[in-house]
Amino acid sequence: MKRTLNILLFLFLYFGTLEAQTKFQPIPDGFDLPDELIPVGSIDTIQYPSTTVGKTRKALVYTPPGYSPDKRYPVLYLLHGIGGDEMEWLNGSPRQVMDKLYAEGKVTPMIIVMPNGRAMADDRATGNIFAQDKVEAFARFEQDLLKDLIPYIETYYPAISTRDSRAIAGLSMGGGQSLNFGLGNPGTFAWIGAFSPAPNTRRPEELLKAEGNDLERLKLIWFSCGTQDNLINVSNRTHEYFKLHGIEHSYIVDEGGHDFEFWKASLYHFVQLIFR
Repeated sequence: MKRTLNILLFLFLYFGTLEAQTKFQPIPDGFDLPDELIPVGSIDTIQYPSTTVGKTRKALVYTPPGYSPDKRYPVLYLLHGIGGDEMEWLNGSPRQVMDKLYAEGKVTPMIIVMPNGRAMADDRATGNIFAQDKVEAFARFEQDLLKDLIPYIETYYPAISTRDSRAIAGLSMGGGQSLNFGLGNPGTFAWIGAFSPAPNTRRPEELLKAEGNDLERLKLIWFSCGTQDNLINVSNRTHEYFKLHGIEHSYIVDEGGHDFEFWKASLYHFVQLIFR
């Protein structure tokens, strides 16, 4: 009888994890504001050669308080939305969010890379941002990321070059990229976060066609969406399919829209879970 109860408890906890659909935990006031009393990290602009695009491209790199080239760090690749570029995440106060979490001992020291996810010669967010060539450039960024940006970061920064030390996350269009690229390359990334993923997200049955379907190697699949977000059907569709097919994941649904208030909260929670 005791053995049966233990088995039932295990199944309850296991499938409860598979179906995890919860709200955010409370966030302290001022979590995204500067604090002069704590150590701060840095955000710098880098330029890297892209063989995929055939030109030098830009990205922002956040290094944590106390950063030292003599230490080794895991790396989070943090992607923007369809109307943004490498600068867009600055609207989400990533340095302020991370600095406070470091001061509170709630995150693992990490490097955060914020690239331009529009892999084309003119990668500015100008004109018709929904034009076919610009949308296709977001898909092409997978090759730029894998073949050009990651090797550059791991050459010029003290980055740990193992899958368990790489994470990918993003907002909206970048959320779709994160699910597409992360689940499509489980040998490269172990941690995946998607904040309000957009319709560029591949259909769930396509997402699960990763090489060798070796998704059990992933440490975390985590996505979130606001209840007032018009794109919530994308997240619901993915969640329901994953749940049906036993893919372990976390799905956060809470008050909010398709905006930086929600994405900042998503970043705040996601970074506390990775590289543990």
